[in-house]
Amino acid sequence: MESETLFNEEEEPPGQLTGLVHAKNNVSDFLLFSSEIAQPYAVKQKSSSALFPFKDSARSRIFRTNQYPDITRLEWFDWRWQLHNAIRDVDTLSQIINLSDNERQAMMHHSGALPVSITPYYASLLDADDPADPLRRCVVPVVDECLHTAGEEEDPLCEDVDSPVPGIIHRYPDRVLFLVTDTCSTYCRYCTRSRIIERSAHRSLNYEKWNTAIDYIAGNKNVRDVLLSGGDPLTLSDEKLEWLLARLHKIRHVEMVRIGTKVPVVLPQRITPALTTMLRKYHPLWMSIHITHPKELTPEMSAACIRLADAGIPLGSQTVLLANVNDDVATMTRLVHGQLQIRVRPYYLYQCDPIPGSSHFRTPINKGLEIIQGLRGHTTGYAVPTYVVDAPGGGGKIPLLPEYAIGWENGDLLLRNYEGNTYRYPDNHAMLKDIH
Repeated sequence: MESETLFNEEEEPPGQLTGLVHAKNNVSDFLLFSSEIAQPYAVKQKSSSALFPFKDSARSRIFRTNQYPDITRLEWFDWRWQLHNAIRDVDTLSQIINLSDNERQAMMHHSGALPVSITPYYASLLDADDPADPLRRCVVPVVDECLHTAGEEEDPLCEDVDSPVPGIIHRYPDRVLFLVTDTCSTYCRYCTRSRIIERSAHRSLNYEKWNTAIDYIAGNKNVRDVLLSGGDPLTLSDEKLEWLLARLHKIRHVEMVRIGTKVPVVLPQRITPALTTMLRKYHPLWMSIHITHPKELTPEMSAACIRLADAGIPLGSQTVLLANVNDDVATMTRLVHGQLQIRVRPYYLYQCDPIPGSSHFRTPINKGLEIIQGLRGHTTGYAVPTYVVDAPGGGGKIPLLPEYAIGWENGDLLLRNYEGNTYRYPDNHAMLKDIH
């Protein structure tokens, strides 16, 4: 495939109104997301529900009134406003939550690779007075991040070793990981790729890297599955994201594209009718959503997931097991049940990767096995994710299960069920005589 510039004359990205022709509530999308309109919030004669296809929760309304009294509801639901006003410094965050000395010291003297960024929406979910709040622990740094223990590495999964060209990680035979951006709207403190986040001071897109990566995919006919990740692909504009999807859609041997994202959780305003109208043009398209805790299952997040599901996009969740955040059966049960109600299938439960400064997040392996054992048989199989360790050194995802198969005896396989009872399955084919 010949090299091309990203936005050449023949394949320039779609215009500002792409995807709005058949979208519901297109007036609201036009008002809020066209960067060429000088006064996007000037229209007052229409009702709020006509102007924006979201409903905000009571918690969100109270938070907005207290913390952002001059911001209109329309501005609050503009995902670009949320991105632009992401909380990145200790002074701003201290006006929203009561920082502990630990948190304040970590932010004031932060020297790690991962910056702080929290959308105002996600900040509204944090407990202002409790440093042990599970969501707060996920996004507000603590001094434990400075503690580096044995086995921790900047690139524990050796992704850079499996990167044939910039932006592509090709570990498995039939699929590649395409890192399309180094930017997220909100940064999780346990991020596996903290080494690459916001490496560019201006966070500009590397168009040459995109072209090189697409050329690599086009030139490898074994690649049937492309996972877009980063950073977070949904921080891209509709136009740039569609440009990528359209290019990949033209490669005949690419059978499916997946998007890995946390945006529906931390920035649900991004999931607009215009976005979903565009995405549904590129089926089969799948989405893996990083969901951590039941507190994230808000009305706004639920609406975003339902909108994606209604667009025909199968949704799966990827949850990282985190100490004192979600590492008990009761919390995980509430999480997986809540996900199914908004049509998100629990997919992976990840053991936390050993990046530098992550020891306070990592649990013993037995904790993950205990959670799977507490789910399997006690709830629907759809609610039980696969517990995996992404093996350090580039070994890939290795599933772990409690000991359900406990041995063989006299040709029978001995099985232990969810209640702890033992059963026999006849597995003695080699001992049986042929019957004619």
